[in-house]
Amino acid sequence: MLYYLFNYLDSFEFPGAGVFNYISFRAGMALITSLIVSIVFGKRIINLLRKQQIGETVRDLGLAGQMEKSGTPTMGGIIILSSILIPTLLFAKLHNIYVITMILATVWLGIIGFLDDYIKVFKKNKEGLAGKSKVVGQVGVGLIVGCILYFSNDVTVHKRVNADYKLKADETFVTHQHVQDEEDTHKWIQTDDMTTTIPFIKGNEFNYNWLIGDSNKSYGWLLFIPIVIFIVIAVSNGANMTDGLDGLATGTSAIIGLALAVLAYVSSHAKFADYLNVMYIPHAEELVIFIAAFVGACIGFLWYNSFPAQVFMGDTGSLALGGIIAVFAISIRKELLIPVLCGVFLIENLSVIMQVGYFKFTKRKFGEGRRIFLMAPLHHHFQKKGLHEAKIVSRFWIVGILLAVVTIVTLKLR
Repeated sequence: MLYYLFNYLDSFEFPGAGVFNYISFRAGMALITSLIVSIVFGKRIINLLRKQQIGETVRDLGLAGQMEKSGTPTMGGIIILSSILIPTLLFAKLHNIYVITMILATVWLGIIGFLDDYIKVFKKNKEGLAGKSKVVGQVGVGLIVGCILYFSNDVTVHKRVNADYKLKADETFVTHQHVQDEEDTHKWIQTDDMTTTIPFIKGNEFNYNWLIGDSNKSYGWLLFIPIVIFIVIAVSNGANMTDGLDGLATGTSAIIGLALAVLAYVSSHAKFADYLNVMYIPHAEELVIFIAAFVGACIGFLWYNSFPAQVFMGDTGSLALGGIIAVFAISIRKELLIPVLCGVFLIENLSVIMQVGYFKFTKRKFGEGRRIFLMAPLHHHFQKKGLHEAKIVSRFWIVGILLAVVTIVTLKLR
């Protein structure tokens, strides 16, 4: 909203109003604002949760320090969501299709997580929202996001081609004067097909339509939308699984957010996209403001969520964090990088799948279930081995940082 106010003032040459035209300034302000909201108002929200006796119910799993967390305020994801949405509403262009998509996904997933926490806390039902209901909600997000990104005329990509490239019937050359000169041997074409980034492959591009031979973009949505739904469900559940130790999911999400900010910035900047030879996504620069607020919200929440935690995010936060990461990566055409970038979430998810699958298999074969890990998800396995909670979290963060660096390096590693 402030963008429109200062843009109006700038039309009258109001001193300093033009600074709001710079993405770097608005992203910085979004980051600072999200930190202020999460730290300053977060304490008040925690006190309110404690006053309302909205505390975590802990099952005794024999983990060190586990029972001491009983009664710790939960549903702290409200702090994260507020710290993301308020700066975004203040500093982003609210008519931007990518911003609209991210706000929609954030609110939708936040509501699903809130309902789950509400049932657990107030209805005293440890199971929370039924698993099928969660999946239906996540499918709804994936369906809407997939439709927006596939069918909206505002979602386009500019790709680089050789100067002798022969245009197809639905393609046009696009000139970006600030990145091209007289000696440039390449040109840009605008396309609305579903081209995405594929790591470690020469050309670095992959089109979903190729898989079904759909060159006219008539049936590609039959493949693209289910892929979007699968990614949203997988990443949101991965973040949910990871949220088992103080600061683990929050810190990991902040690291992933920083990497996504870099990817969004270079993809939305014609000059950097030209230098790195990656797809240029017009109007996606507003996503940098959103992800800056996301990172600030995660870091600010860590103020209270780091060991020993004063508040837990609950499903209100964890489902939303994972879903936001998934939708954001899809929006900037980097969803095929998720297995690397979100490697921590992936391994946590896989550890549960492997544990449950192996237990059922051995029970059928030997009559007694056996385990691969001492306990799943993976972070509990290390707890069972005697590692301190803070050490496990720190090491997972280090792994997350390494994976984030590798993800960014893939822009040039082909």
